[in-house]
Amino acid sequence: MAINVLLADDHLSFCQSLRVILEQEGFRVVGEAADGQEAVRLVRALRPEVAVLDVSMPLLNGVDAAREIQGACPRTRTILLTMHAEDQYVLQALKGGVQGYVLKKQPVMDLIQAIQEVCRGHVYFSPGVSAAVVEACRSKRDPGDLLTFRERQVLKLVAEGKTTKEIASLLGVSVKTAESHRTHVMQKLDIHETASLVRYAIRRGLVEA
Repeated sequence: MAINVLLADDHLSFCQSLRVILEQEGFRVVGEAADGQEAVRLVRALRPEVAVLDVSMPLLNGVDAAREIQGACPRTRTILLTMHAEDQYVLQALKGGVQGYVLKKQPVMDLIQAIQEVCRGHVYFSPGVSAAVVEACRSKRDPGDLLTFRERQVLKLVAEGKTTKEIASLLGVSVKTAESHRTHVMQKLDIHETASLVRYAIRRGLVEA
């Protein structure tokens, strides 16, 4: 039977091209999402075996989308497809519990192999991500690990330059609640100014510089 796959990437042309290639290889692409929140919603509705997620997406990045998907649909395997091989992105992927990490610079057969491997219950990392880096990342600790899912969302939006009022509107909460989340983020990270929050989010791979 064909493996059902969901694609999530905010570059529509890339997503469509990838769909054509995967379907030629015998996979069934059941849906496409342009942001992390839509990806989570579609996974809940479509229950694919695999969700292929870009790391840098609007509203919800790929790592946090993977966390949400694993909570809502534990049987759906998650693969991050990204241009980033830097340690901080690999670290976030590992802590997010993704089953695959594929670099966009690799041939498409790398992604095909990743989908097949995660469906067998294995973990797959592109050859461009060394085993040494993966092991090093597993042992790293960061105060950001203490943040809740909502607090990570707020941190990402702050780093993107959104005001508290805009954050409240995007997340569907009151301004007071959004401000409370922001305060908790700063307390947990021991960061007390917006510029430092932005730098921290960039280092963690939540946003791009």
